[in-house]
Amino acid sequence: MKELLYSPIFGVTITVLFLFFMQKVSAFIKNPILNPFILTLIALIGFLKITNIPLDAYEEGGKILTFFLGPVTVALAVPLYHQRKSLKKHMVPILVGITIGSLAGLLTALGLGKILGLSPEMLASVAPKSTTTAIAVELSQTFKGNPSLTVAFVIVAGVTGNVFGESFLKLLKIKHPTSKGIAIGTASHAMGTNKALEMGAEEGAMSSLAIGLAGIITTLLIPFVLPLFL
Repeated sequence: MKELLYSPIFGVTITVLFLFFMQKVSAFIKNPILNPFILTLIALIGFLKITNIPLDAYEEGGKILTFFLGPVTVALAVPLYHQRKSLKKHMVPILVGITIGSLAGLLTALGLGKILGLSPEMLASVAPKSTTTAIAVELSQTFKGNPSLTVAFVIVAGVTGNVFGESFLKLLKIKHPTSKGIAIGTASHAMGTNKALEMGAEEGAMSSLAIGLAGIITTLLIPFVLPLFL
């Protein structure tokens, strides 16, 4: 039994099963607050707690899922390729928008953290929250943050964009597909992009582009912005 629990198959299997089930639940209830990612996270924590299964056992399979974060991010280039004409047409506004969005994400996160009296470690952990997990963890480690906390902050940013992003854009009366995609991808990385893909092909493609560029721009900005708040 112990060998089964500590096999990579265990972590992958229960994660996929819980996510599949929670997607069905979310689709049936049709409440944006009941996001399948959140429900899956809660269900997994509860399951491991009730069954007393060690986290180390689950993480054997979790490592496999983490490994695929990179390939999945790269695969988002496919819808981007199909929208390359729109990309060329709006190249300058896109680059300016992602740069301003990345800087705004850094300043608001670090500014609020400073007001709340967060430690330097916590500030370094929250700074890369709007980038995809693979990039955020590396940045957190580089600037002496806590990678585990960083992953939590990344999840919060992603789920928030996935759940409220579309409604917030409607509230601000932002209608252009490129603008909507860039906004969601810059602020909420892959989880937000999942929602952008549901909104439309152009929104999804631009959101995919924003993930990569926001990660690069944030990586370049953090060394200059973070020390101002420490």
